[in-house]
Amino acid sequence: MFFIIILAGVALLIAGLLASIFHWGEAHEAVGSAAHEEGSPIWLKRLLVSLWHSNLFFLGISAVGTVFVAINYVAYAGWSVIVKRIAEAFSVWILPGAVIMLVVFLIGRHDIFHWTHEGIMTKGSPNYDAIIAGKGAFLSVPFYLIRMISYLVIWWAFSWKLRKLSVEEDLNGGTKYFHTSVTTAALFLVLYAVTSSMSAWDWVMSVDVHWFSTMFGWYVFASWWVSGIAGITLTAIFLKQNGYLRFMNANHFHDLGKLMFGFSIFWCYVWFAQFMLIWYANLPEEAVYFNQRLGGFNGQYTGMFFFNIVINFVFPFLGLMTRDAKRQMIILKIVCIAILAGHWSDFYLMLMPGTLKGENGLLIEIGVAAIFLGAFLLLLTRRLSEASLITVNHPFIDESVHHTT
Repeated sequence: MFFIIILAGVALLIAGLLASIFHWGEAHEAVGSAAHEEGSPIWLKRLLVSLWHSNLFFLGISAVGTVFVAINYVAYAGWSVIVKRIAEAFSVWILPGAVIMLVVFLIGRHDIFHWTHEGIMTKGSPNYDAIIAGKGAFLSVPFYLIRMISYLVIWWAFSWKLRKLSVEEDLNGGTKYFHTSVTTAALFLVLYAVTSSMSAWDWVMSVDVHWFSTMFGWYVFASWWVSGIAGITLTAIFLKQNGYLRFMNANHFHDLGKLMFGFSIFWCYVWFAQFMLIWYANLPEEAVYFNQRLGGFNGQYTGMFFFNIVINFVFPFLGLMTRDAKRQMIILKIVCIAILAGHWSDFYLMLMPGTLKGENGLLIEIGVAAIFLGAFLLLLTRRLSEASLITVNHPFIDESVHHTT
């Protein structure tokens, strides 16, 4: 099944690349020897941006698995133990995602990040930009790479440590593993709070290098977080429907549904607060971000802008409003898929106007996303098979099995 998803993604990717190459060839011929677009040919640029986009989405969801585990450790929560192994398994993409991110940045940074172009921070250069030069102390390639590697090493190391403690607890029993996990989780959450915001500035906001928002770190985290909860819930549903997780009941799904419901509202709150403040102030250096997405480039992104509000807020809000809806697997499944698709499109809207301008498309992007999805699911199922789906010696396992709401 997962290989079929990957093959479908490859087919879409090839179709998209061929269409883009044909389009670029016609445009290139029309302008003679001059380049049609700054940097790489548009088909290559779309491929690089798509790799960055989908990898960023899956990497964030993967880290959220560890964040979910850590929050529940620190909160001494018992209800979530039944899905703890699913959340642990989500971190499986951090290491391959880190490698892909590093490679894509080294190869395609000039096509994704305008601030990496030669001479852009050098006075007297034809490419000199005073605003970007003012950010040069932060936006330098060596410092950027140091930060990127630091974020990814922290996320991977704590994910590996918490997983190791969890498996050893199964094998040896005792409460020392639980208490060590609580301490480890508390330290990780402090570091993640800083690194997740900084990674949003580096990996997403610096694409629109002239623009800035003090709320953007929270905005990206909200998108990652609700997508991660939807992914964990959807995985639990499929496992339950295939005869696993027999101790998981409607009360567990109810709590997961409440998290999706609440954080869909939180995402919309951050989205609206950011939009409203920028719209009200009407400062050119801030408003340009929304002008590009609302009517810019001949309105190519306007439909997706409003679609994001509907699928990421209106649909989950109405779909999960009632208590019964949060306890029905079929409704939860539909809402989870909508949230995951919606927040993938949210990241699309964050990245494409600043990189591809009006040369965007969907075939290449959906193809790359399908390849990433299939690969992620292959690694996820392999991780799930490496240990018991229920943590055997967790001190709160009985509380979780008999959880009621």
